[in-house]
Amino acid sequence: MSSSQSLKKVIRPIHLWAIGVGLVISGEYFGWNYGWGVAGTMGFLITTLVITLLYITFIFSFTELTTSIPQAGGPFTYTHRAMGPVGGLIAGYATAVEFLLATPAIALALGNYLHFLHPALPVLGSGLAFYIILTVVNLLGIKESALFSLIITLLAVVELLIYLGIVGPSFKTANFLHDAMPFGWSGVFNALPFAIWLYVCIEGIAMVAEEVKDPHRNIPKGYISAILTLMLLALAVMVFTGGITDWKSLSAIDYPLPEAIGVVLGKQNGITKLFAGIGLFGLIASFNGIIISYSRQLFALGRAGYLPGIMSTLSPRRRVPVAALITGGLLGVIALYMGKTDQLVILSVMGAIVMYILSMVSLFILRVKDPALERPYKAPLYPWFPGIALFLSIVSLFAIIYTYPMLSLIFFGGLAVALVIFIGMGRHKHQAVINLLSEI
Repeated sequence: MSSSQSLKKVIRPIHLWAIGVGLVISGEYFGWNYGWGVAGTMGFLITTLVITLLYITFIFSFTELTTSIPQAGGPFTYTHRAMGPVGGLIAGYATAVEFLLATPAIALALGNYLHFLHPALPVLGSGLAFYIILTVVNLLGIKESALFSLIITLLAVVELLIYLGIVGPSFKTANFLHDAMPFGWSGVFNALPFAIWLYVCIEGIAMVAEEVKDPHRNIPKGYISAILTLMLLALAVMVFTGGITDWKSLSAIDYPLPEAIGVVLGKQNGITKLFAGIGLFGLIASFNGIIISYSRQLFALGRAGYLPGIMSTLSPRRRVPVAALITGGLLGVIALYMGKTDQLVILSVMGAIVMYILSMVSLFILRVKDPALERPYKAPLYPWFPGIALFLSIVSLFAIIYTYPMLSLIFFGGLAVALVIFIGMGRHKHQAVINLLSEI
């Protein structure tokens, strides 16, 4: 790998924790509450516990891949090594969909939060402004972006703890259990994408593995501390919020937490308005973290010859993927103006689940195919942990396809087009792809 295509190693464990938590923490602020609308509080709690098991087993297994192959391509690189160029393309497509569509969903939520505070501010215009501001922040360099992630993520975590302290005393079990499973067990399956949204994108830590100091030691610290933090926050926020009022009034809005505090304290209360304002921290943290991740994914795909080579262009001084940052932002803005929040959430989650399946299959393949690969961290309770993660991911994928057939058609239709173009142009035989295999 030439020095002109090498990223700077500046990230430490605290930055990894911040990027990992920051990538996901917006999921505690919005999106998950749509799961109540299709499953009820208890139905969604069951779904969330199952998905929490999926993510615990997945992250503890996925860390083996990230530490063994610390490349910016993340899942694309692992699947490429295990299954060849076509497998790499599918993983790259799924990961790109996951991250590129998560950002416009967050941008819409940011716009709605600002509109909640100041009705004169347009939702789409505000989302566009955040795209521009955070892309510029990332153009300054990974060190600056990681520091920004650390600060904004710490503020977001503190804010959620304050939120729990405010609404906790108003929790009533009767509220949480009222009409708690109106759609029965079918609702549990229908709510899968929204439970996944509570954790989705944490695997984006893998995209910055190439920029981590001492990745073999530091990546496990970042991954494990991040997933444990998010697990505790996700369950606490969901349960406490469901017990303060009629949960149905919070199940179809993009700002459930400010609305919940408004129920407890009154919408005109100064604390309510202040919380809605600082509630932007969690959304901004995720927005920034996902921009870091999708830019590194596009960079890696360009470097390997899957996308035009310009995607692998780095700025000479700050060593950031300029073209990938700008291209990802433009694609996100298009999706921002075309999609609805719940649709973007479902498509993003579908990309994630496909990538999880490929990653776990790759872990099994590489254990057999490449036993000599240095593995500074090994998945605990192998093969049970990766096996559980794989099984739950497959179940989730089939449930999502069954529940959302039209969105599934869009996702897999896009994949089919990408495969036809890739194979038709002979890119699976491209020298850059062959070089990548020899380097990793």
